[in-house]
Amino acid sequence: MGPKGRNVIIESSWKSPKITKDGVTVAKGIELKDKFQNIGAKLVQDVANNTNEEAGDGTTTATVLARAIAKEGFEKISKGANPIEFRRGVMSAVDAVVKELKSLSKPISTPEEIAQVATISANGDKAIGDLIATAMKKVGNDGTITVKDGKTLHDELEFIEGMKFDRGYISPYFLNTEKGARCEFQDAFVLFSEKKINSIQTLLPALELCHQQKRPLLIIAEDVEGEALTALVLNRLKLGLQVCAVKAPGFGDNRKNTLKDMAVATGGMVFGDEADMFKLEDVQLQDLGRVAEVVVTKDDCLLMRGRGSKTDVDKRIAQIKEEMEASNSEYEKEKMHERLAKLSNGVAVIKVGGSSEVEVSEKKDRYTDALNATRAAIEEGIVPGGGTALLRCIPVLKSLETKNEDQRTGVQIVLRALSTPCYTIAHNAGVNASVVVEKVMGMGPNMGYDAQNDVYVDMINAGIIDPTKVVRTALVDAAGVASLLTTAETVVTDLPKEESGANVAGMAGWEVWVV
Repeated sequence: MGPKGRNVIIESSWKSPKITKDGVTVAKGIELKDKFQNIGAKLVQDVANNTNEEAGDGTTTATVLARAIAKEGFEKISKGANPIEFRRGVMSAVDAVVKELKSLSKPISTPEEIAQVATISANGDKAIGDLIATAMKKVGNDGTITVKDGKTLHDELEFIEGMKFDRGYISPYFLNTEKGARCEFQDAFVLFSEKKINSIQTLLPALELCHQQKRPLLIIAEDVEGEALTALVLNRLKLGLQVCAVKAPGFGDNRKNTLKDMAVATGGMVFGDEADMFKLEDVQLQDLGRVAEVVVTKDDCLLMRGRGSKTDVDKRIAQIKEEMEASNSEYEKEKMHERLAKLSNGVAVIKVGGSSEVEVSEKKDRYTDALNATRAAIEEGIVPGGGTALLRCIPVLKSLETKNEDQRTGVQIVLRALSTPCYTIAHNAGVNASVVVEKVMGMGPNMGYDAQNDVYVDMINAGIIDPTKVVRTALVDAAGVASLLTTAETVVTDLPKEESGANVAGMAGWEVWVV
């Protein structure tokens, strides 16, 4: 944690060891032999996972905060504090801190500010920060930026035509790569349908066409269910059929328009419209869209380098612009703007270079964290970094009213936990952490400790900043799981397989442990 934090080497049974300091990656790599201890570790992993999914960064901060709250919470409860009232005190303190963080937050918009956020999240690597700022300037703050393995020693930024939407694979059985939970195709056909597909017979003509061409098929429809989905999955698993099904994004007219956008961009057509003029059973090869690359995860789908005519795409863009000018609905204008950005801005691809798989993997983690942190900063603004923002929230808790002593105990524990991130950063820098925390507490609102250069500076002016969303999410997730953990009295788990003996009636195969 912090610019001088050390890396962790994580063993892998099927590939090279991973070197990283990413909190959620380290947490996922921990597996304890003791089953009861491992349940506790899994809960901490949940803290890091939740923070990563919501904010995309701040997982180490969340883990450190969770430990601080849980550790002291267990101590107080063992001395007689009521765990339920204690949790209420913790959550009321968190609510007060979140409110204060929002008041401290400052919006960002310039490429320089974006680069600063990305640089800090990338462990002070300015090259990463600058590359992400350049990519965002090109595709826009809401544009699509992907990170992938490069083939050279240097990082490269490439802009390509592509579209991304927030719908993932319908079934995880469509996954076809070990590079994470995703499905990847090269030079694929795309079938678009406005209606649900529940019969495999309607898909057979398209599947046969793709089989003849020896190309994969991506199906984007309102839904694929029943017999159709079952048949696709079975053929994928047993015969290696290169196919993936994804739900179409949006609802109502917005979904129809988005499907049409994608069809134009890929050179295909949309089946199953209201007039039902074009039936799936009559599909021809020229009716299918074509893309150079497809990447589908559980949350989104990326279509890159569609084979649609530039003339048709330009006409579609002009049509959307005309509709925006004619519309009186702000909601409709916002949706049209999103569609316009996907059609016109394309996709920025960051190709991460390095001399080995281990180096590329470590750098990719930092790029991903930096990209997520930047998006979070654009969404909710920034606060002074280095743990300073949480320190500035401590005075709010000192005056927070509670209903009883146990709630006050919960508030006090959160109050002390707020200094943990700053303390840990200073400790990792090799200085007296307690002195650093005390000095920062006595300084102005934006003043904090620059661990990289061992000086006290105005954190905003120095570019040492954190996305408000990252800090907020880390605290909320950490406090939620840690305080809930302290309310537990019993752990129930499977018995180890090698153990045998009489089982308690009604509890066969289970072991109970009282906290």
